[in-house]
Amino acid sequence: MKAIIPLAGKGTRLRPHTMTTPKPLVHVAGRPVMSYILDELRELGVDEVVFVVGYLEGVVRDYIAREYPEFTSHFVVQEVQDGTAGAIALAEPWADEDLLIVFVDTLFEADLKLARALDPKWAGVIWAKEVEDYQRFGVIVTDETGAMTKIVEKPSEPISKLANIGLYYIRDAPLLFEGIHHVLDAKPGATGEYYLTDAFQYMVDQGARIRTAPVGGWHDCGKIDALIATNAHLLDTTRGGQAPGATVEGSELRGTVRIEEDVVVRDSVLGPNVTLERGARVEGSQLRDCIVGSDAVIVNSRLHDSIIGAHAHIEAIRGEIQTAEYSRLVGEA
Repeated sequence: MKAIIPLAGKGTRLRPHTMTTPKPLVHVAGRPVMSYILDELRELGVDEVVFVVGYLEGVVRDYIAREYPEFTSHFVVQEVQDGTAGAIALAEPWADEDLLIVFVDTLFEADLKLARALDPKWAGVIWAKEVEDYQRFGVIVTDETGAMTKIVEKPSEPISKLANIGLYYIRDAPLLFEGIHHVLDAKPGATGEYYLTDAFQYMVDQGARIRTAPVGGWHDCGKIDALIATNAHLLDTTRGGQAPGATVEGSELRGTVRIEEDVVVRDSVLGPNVTLERGARVEGSQLRDCIVGSDAVIVNSRLHDSIIGAHAHIEAIRGEIQTAEYSRLVGEA
């Protein structure tokens, strides 16, 4: 089994943090978003990955080479942002096995081992999450056996509440790419893009059976407010705690926080839902619902719902702010 991971987007909804960092490498709860997914793939036994890159591709290549050298990695550049079908089409030269296709805008709680034990009658799996605000998503319509019959983008009528989360297993790769070429030969969608979901529809129309499977959790990392909410979830579940090498003096910790090695906190109030990455320093400040990058300094400030880039210096600031790495922001004392 191989994996295909599209990474070419610019991540404009996460600016300024994506000005120098690709969206999949933006941190949440102390780690790049993509690292959680790559660890899942590694545990599943996947050892070959096709990365479809574009924006800041060199940063992605360096990260994969440094942190995941055990993968056999292929990189292909999506020169034109023509949609998800166009992105996956670029991976066809390596698609000679079963495929996992993973979009890394979200973190998920899904049983990927299902792909290893899938009954031969199924051509693939689409993981989905039931939602109330179905109009925001592509939703999956199923028959009584749980097989997909169609996918509808942002329906106005409540035909289904099963939202497509961007996680797929495809056993019949040749039929998938036949569908992708069929989509690319037609007119693009309303946004001028070609959708991978239309290729899945092609597969179903040709008689393939694609199973839907539930996810226990689905956490958005594609927008600033969503990233902060996902940080809170991870701290509450698996990523909270204080490293033994951190210094916390004259300070109050409220709720769940993450304080990494070499962090210094003095005369401050932290929490709930605050991540301080390695080497950060906070003095005389109050922080809640914040992600603070490594070696950042925050002095005499009161911040909430903020993401502070690595090596930034923030002093005498109140409210909600977003600063890229190496930023300097000083208010009036």
